[in-house]
Amino acid sequence: MTAIRNQSHRTARQLGPHFRLCKMRNGAGRITLGECMVPDARPAAGGPVMVQRIKFRHLQCFLEVARQKSVVKAADALAVTQPAVSKTLRELEETLDVRLFDRSKRGVTLTRFGEVFLRYAGASVTALRQGVDSIAQARAKGGFAITVGALPTVAARVMPAAIQGFKADGVETTVRVVTGQNSVLLAQLRVGELDLVVGRLAEPELMTGLAFETLYSEPVRLVVRPGHPLLDEGGFDLERIRDFTVLMPIEGSIIRPYVDRLLIAHGVGALPDRIETVSMAFGRSYTRTSDAVWIISQGVVADDLADGLLVALPFASDPTTSGPVGLTVRADVPPGLATQMLMQAVRDVAAKGAARDAQA
Repeated sequence: MTAIRNQSHRTARQLGPHFRLCKMRNGAGRITLGECMVPDARPAAGGPVMVQRIKFRHLQCFLEVARQKSVVKAADALAVTQPAVSKTLRELEETLDVRLFDRSKRGVTLTRFGEVFLRYAGASVTALRQGVDSIAQARAKGGFAITVGALPTVAARVMPAAIQGFKADGVETTVRVVTGQNSVLLAQLRVGELDLVVGRLAEPELMTGLAFETLYSEPVRLVVRPGHPLLDEGGFDLERIRDFTVLMPIEGSIIRPYVDRLLIAHGVGALPDRIETVSMAFGRSYTRTSDAVWIISQGVVADDLADGLLVALPFASDPTTSGPVGLTVRADVPPGLATQMLMQAVRDVAAKGAARDAQA
């Protein structure tokens, strides 16, 4: 064994500080050296060895944990065990020689190193997915698949006409439309699961690494059923809604701050009878069959107002109750040609809708 140790020391000096030796047994049961030389866990920063050690599973696991903010939820989404996720993250952090997440009982949060790595990891996965899609297109003689995230208001008001216009251009592309809360859609966009989000401008901390283009400003409306008692009053006083059930968005929804500002600005205190929901189907049905007042984005009820199924209370909104709606893309990944064409179709429909609203 003394001979082996001396050989190990001599060989390690020859290899330099970035390599190490392992002891392994060969088929005869003898210990051998040299066959198991591997890169050290701390190669030169940015070196090729570091890049070679990062696998797709590392990126996939990192992105899912960053999106879920939980190792347990990420494991469920990836259909693997929690220890497997923890091991994969540990391998990635050891390879990069930095801590990517801060762990606590409440979950995990990205460190500054994690925030930086998130941009490039998401871009890498997006580029890989686009490459796979291009191969699929060539083999199937079909089109690319574009996945668009849209707020429910936009999905109902803008996207149908936009996709019709996009298809009319003869683009052989499959369009997938996903709806959800604004913060969830932006998280999916950031990690490459979406190509585009059509929704509201989020808080600055949620827009890191993203680029937003304003299309129009959407106000908050107070709507009721036709024949509602508040429609018979000569002058509408906002405080009168306290006498009725009020439907409003839940805490954390993108338009809740606008609703809260509206109520505070007009001296409306806590509502004694309110229902919080983001379900358009429930809000529409409940309002049409009761004396409830529904506080909601105009885009959600635009068709209902036009068809006379719901009526807006005579209340003039102000800039504090309107929020910008627009296109959000990744700042570090240029949109593909098909995505750019769809974005233009959305712009055209949004411009026509804004013109109609201005004339109304």
